[in-house]
Amino acid sequence: MLSSGMEKAINAQINAEFYSSYLYLSMSAHFESMSLAGMASWMKMQAQEEMFHGMKMYDFVHERGSKVTLATISKPPGKWKNPLAVFTEVLKHEQKVTALINELVNHALDERDHATNIFLQWFVTEQVEEEASVSAIVDKLKMIGNDANGLFVLDQELGQRVFTMPLA
Repeated sequence: MLSSGMEKAINAQINAEFYSSYLYLSMSAHFESMSLAGMASWMKMQAQEEMFHGMKMYDFVHERGSKVTLATISKPPGKWKNPLAVFTEVLKHEQKVTALINELVNHALDERDHATNIFLQWFVTEQVEEEASVSAIVDKLKMIGNDANGLFVLDQELGQRVFTMPLA
């Protein structure tokens, strides 16, 4: 069973993961309104991935004989200046999630909760991949600048992403 402190911390992270999903879905809707279907699709895939992360934690809490307590999900923003602003926000958001995951790991280590620490290592690795992926998109958008052709090509590229259930 999880300690009450660890249970509370993981429940907070479940909320953060569900908020991430909601945020990326809002970004998808924004891109749809801009006729950037590829970027909209990329964000939908990202929203699915974040929901998977939250559910993975949800299942873990139950497997440990503890209780999931869902909280209100905050309303995400719905409008951004341009694609670069959207993906820059995604990068900052993923860096924040990385810090939250690292705090969970620290909490598990402080409690000598080895099972939770091992479980969280998957998320540590996942966050490295998340930040690298989004950082590469931000770099491309900076190179593209205001070039409509470049934006079109990147939109097409990002539209090729397919969500596949990560291996646990």
